[in-house]
Amino acid sequence: MTTVKDVLAFLDGKAPLDTQLSFDNAGFLCGREDAPVTRVLVSLDITDAVIAEAAEYGAGLIVSHHPVCFTPMKSVTTGDITGRKFVAMLEHGLSAICMHTNLDAAQDGVNDALCAALGAENLGLLDPENDGISRLCRLSEPEDFTAFLARVKSALGANGLRYAGPEKQVQLFGICGGSGADSLMAARARGCDAFVTADVKHHQFIWAGELDIDLVDAGHFSTENVIVPVLAGWLRERFPDVEVKVAESYTQPEKFYV
Repeated sequence: MTTVKDVLAFLDGKAPLDTQLSFDNAGFLCGREDAPVTRVLVSLDITDAVIAEAAEYGAGLIVSHHPVCFTPMKSVTTGDITGRKFVAMLEHGLSAICMHTNLDAAQDGVNDALCAALGAENLGLLDPENDGISRLCRLSEPEDFTAFLARVKSALGANGLRYAGPEKQVQLFGICGGSGADSLMAARARGCDAFVTADVKHHQFIWAGELDIDLVDAGHFSTENVIVPVLAGWLRERFPDVEVKVAESYTQPEKFYV
């Protein structure tokens, strides 16, 4: 019988938890290590709706990318938006494993999956000396910037894109799933035509024009949701006795009014 501990050990082997960044809180966050697992629900986030779906599905475990909490909690009660999630999971006998920045950096993890989704050749780390997460990618042929935007939006199923820069042809580009705009300078130094990430700040959009590089914010959800089917595939292959389902109750939260 597969247990939560077995799943945790497997995922730790794929994306070692000791590689997570210092601010992170990845790992086994809720439940019992010795609990048997016959069904797993995989999601980008652990939301109220995802917990309800897991309970209805009869799952014993939720595997997510984003941790259900980052900061220390002084209490776990239903009066708190995070606490109520822990209460609900424990009431339904659910455990939770979250693989975050360790999965961003891992081979075949978030950023390798993002590069593959965008149909590009993966040239490895964008900034090997300072960053083990972002990647350098290359299209087989240069394409107009409008076509590149369409590629990104379609491939990632994004609700919308924000961008700035010279809008030139794109062939060589950098990526960082989630909040990665700090790697813009590294992308410029590597000669990238564009950089795709999320959570871009105002001044970083200004820098894009000044640095002559296109900067595309495709959304935190969309740049990282590519890992969810990968996680599900890993689990199905390693644990054929366990039913694995990708959650249906979560979507990109932000919308665009234009």
